[in-house]
Amino acid sequence: MQQAAPRTTLVLGGARSGKSAYAERLIEAEPGPWFYLATAQAWDDEMRARIALHRSRRSGDWITRDVPTALAAAIADAPGPVLVDCLTLWLTNLILADADLDAETQALVIACRAARGPLVLVSNEVGLGIVPDNALARRFRDAAGRLHQALAAECDRVVLTVAGLPLTVKPQGTS
Repeated sequence: MQQAAPRTTLVLGGARSGKSAYAERLIEAEPGPWFYLATAQAWDDEMRARIALHRSRRSGDWITRDVPTALAAAIADAPGPVLVDCLTLWLTNLILADADLDAETQALVIACRAARGPLVLVSNEVGLGIVPDNALARRFRDAAGRLHQALAAECDRVVLTVAGLPLTVKPQGTS
C-alpha cells in the first residue's frame, strides 16, 4: 500500500542546491492549479534575473502571487497545492520592516497547520557557515535557525538538498 504524500514539506538547502526545482516537482505531482507564493522583491538587476529564471521553469499552470510579507494570510487564501519560495527572503523582508519575528513565525506555523492543500516551504540553510561578523547578519542567521526549527517540528517531512540531491532529514510519520 502506497503512503499518501506528506501534507507539509520543508525543503532546506544552500544557494543553488536545487531546492526550488525539487520543491516545484513535489507540487507538480499534485493535481493543480498550483500556487506559487513568491517572497522575493526585485530590487536590482541580479534579483530580477533570478526571478525570471524561476518563472521560466514553471508552466502556465502555476498561479504566482507576490507575497513579500503577508505570507500566513496568502497560505490561508490558497485553495490548492502551495509552494512558498523562499522563507529566508520573507524573513529578510520582515527584518527590514521591523516586524515582530516571533509573532510572524507563530502566524506562519498556524497557517501551515490550516493549509487547505499540500504545502511545500523552501528556505536557505544559512547556519552551516562561519559566524557572521555583524549584528544584523547574526540576528538574521539566528532568526532563520529558529524559524526552521519551528517549521521542521510542524512539517510532516523535512528535506535537505545538496548538489541537486534531496536528502530526507525527517521522513513522513516521524516527529
